[in-house]
Amino acid sequence: MTAGLVSAIEARTRLDDPDTIFLDGSWSFPGGPQNGAAGYIPGSRIFDIDTVKDTANPLPHMLPDAASFTTHARALGIRANSRLIVWDRYGLFSAARVWWMFRTMGHDDVAVLDGGLPAWIAADGPVEDTPATHWPDGDFLARLQPGQLADRDRVSAAIGTGSHQILDARGEARFAAQVAEPRAGMRSGHMPGARNLPFTALLDADGHLRASAEAFEKAGIDLDRPVITTCGSGVTACILSLALDCLGRESAVYDGSWSEWGSRPDTEIETGRAAP
Repeated sequence: MTAGLVSAIEARTRLDDPDTIFLDGSWSFPGGPQNGAAGYIPGSRIFDIDTVKDTANPLPHMLPDAASFTTHARALGIRANSRLIVWDRYGLFSAARVWWMFRTMGHDDVAVLDGGLPAWIAADGPVEDTPATHWPDGDFLARLQPGQLADRDRVSAAIGTGSHQILDARGEARFAAQVAEPRAGMRSGHMPGARNLPFTALLDADGHLRASAEAFEKAGIDLDRPVITTCGSGVTACILSLALDCLGRESAVYDGSWSEWGSRPDTEIETGRAAP
């Protein structure tokens, strides 16, 4: 296990550990990954980011408050001493979002299954047709860690003062405004001064995370300075944050991401590739 990452081989050794809970954090959208591996790691409980969210916020799957998160986590039987392993069926896409949510709510014993369900199957891990449905009650208590969460005001301040580097996980064409945004009514481009590191550049062909300092440095990021990650709706930004965590660097995720920034008339945007 490296920081927030666990291999399929190591995860298999925890399958019978009563304190380890496997969470299926699979999520996608019409333009996202499709046709992932089928089935469930035995005993897995489903963690749906479109259910565990701030229901009063019109933006997609925004982080709920600590009280709501506590309610959802306890309903999944999660306890203060639970060791969480989060996976998704595409390799690595949305599992990092669930990892970040638990970290932001004060639970550090959480790791992402490197390569997801495909890697589990390749390692001869058992698979069941259905997820778990019954478990003991949980006693989890969320405690928000504000440093890991960025809102629009914090991002605006970071841009104005240069206190943080802004790193965008979207593909280069979206970042540079060469293609339209997939969500209606949204401007194209990126935040002023932002750098671009598409999350796919950190994944191999099998969906394993390949966190390298070189990739961040090539994108113009100084790893000795604070970073705020962003993307389309706060999902793949968490892959960048997971990679930074594997490199021993902390970061904050802009939860609203471009869904918020690009839909407002009062936020400044830039187009074209990132400045050298």
